[in-house]
Amino acid sequence: MSIQSVGLKAYTNALSNFAKTEKAIRSSTLQKPDAGAPSPFADTLKDSLAKVNDLQQEKKAMIASFASGEQQNVHELMISLQKAGLAMNMTTAVRNKALEAYKELARMQF
Repeated sequence: MSIQSVGLKAYTNALSNFAKTEKAIRSSTLQKPDAGAPSPFADTLKDSLAKVNDLQQEKKAMIASFASGEQQNVHELMISLQKAGLAMNMTTAVRNKALEAYKELARMQF
């Protein structure tokens, strides 16, 4: 009778140790990203969009100052217009490529 209880106790201890080890391995290798912690991709995307927005705001300010006669330098105005336009074109191209990739993934059959 005592042999069976010792064997059962050893079995349950081994099973609980195995479960603890498996849980520790899963938590260390398959950690889910925190909802509060932004990913590096999200940070890069936000920074890029902020830069594009800054260029657009600078363009608007330069146009307003040129139209009011405060600034007479046409070259700086044209450079800021080209920078803002190019940044917007590149942002649109990246967005379009991302949408195409998403659509292609949606069409794939698993």
